[in-house]
Amino acid sequence: MKSCLIVDDSKVIRMVARRILEELDFETREAENGQLALDACHEVMPDAVLLDWNMPVMDGLEFLHALRGSAAGREVVVVFCTTENDMSHIQRAIAAGADEYIMKPFDRDIIETKFSQVGLL
Repeated sequence: MKSCLIVDDSKVIRMVARRILEELDFETREAENGQLALDACHEVMPDAVLLDWNMPVMDGLEFLHALRGSAAGREVVVVFCTTENDMSHIQRAIAAGADEYIMKPFDRDIIETKFSQVGLL
């Protein structure tokens, strides 16, 4: 079973994403900011990270830079999931190493499509 770390400061977003991902046969863990997510990755590296941009303590882009800076973190599939939908944010995310980008709000079809495109399904 593949694993996904859901990183978002919104408990509701984490709950909805967890439900969808578990229906898609993912084992899930959650973190409410980038620092907690980085700590979780140091414990057990997931197959994928569903990542919000705007969070307290450490934002999604800072987390992504830190993750990609570690040898084990280079193989993880990272899918940004955020309200930041302008081209400059998308370009910065991809340049930093994001594999895919989802706009909020999202649904099961969107997650399933994006995860399929990056080879997770």
